[in-house]
Amino acid sequence: MTTTTDLATLTGDYTIDPTHTTIGFTARHAMVTNVKGKFRDFAGSLHLDGTDPSRSSASLDVKMDSIDTGNADRDGHLRSADFFRTDEFPTMTFRSTRAEALGGDDYRITGDLSILGVTRPVTIDLEFNGAATDPFGNERVGFEGKATILRSEWGLTWNAALETGGFLVSDKIKLTFDISAIRNA
Repeated sequence: MTTTTDLATLTGDYTIDPTHTTIGFTARHAMVTNVKGKFRDFAGSLHLDGTDPSRSSASLDVKMDSIDTGNADRDGHLRSADFFRTDEFPTMTFRSTRAEALGGDDYRITGDLSILGVTRPVTIDLEFNGAATDPFGNERVGFEGKATILRSEWGLTWNAALETGGFLVSDKIKLTFDISAIRNA
């Protein structure tokens, strides 16, 4: 496997490899622990401009029925009318509107996140993990990213009050991205 860090040579269009990518989230539960989950069905693309990162872009479509927290009952509740209403809103989307280099391997991408028919801006901090040609001849790039959102801003407001104060599910949700993308032929 060969690796490169010359960003100019990475300019091009890429398809996110779903078998080597994780789109995840963490929510505080009962104010004492974190529940983590991920989405198993998604597709996305990247356009990287290694000479001028501000001309880079990203697009992601997530099938909301693919939510997986490791608990079938909880996943069913998340698909229901209390949360994602996946029968009415089957897809969550992200479309970038701005990209910027922060220095070193750090980047920031801002875009429109649509959930439940509500579109709001979100900023994702990314770290470039490198580029390599895999044993099958695919040119890959990798990024790791994170963002924090308030789910209420997208109309995700279901909750239950706790006797000890606070709520069952936090409003603050941490999003995580471990992305592997393959250069288009």
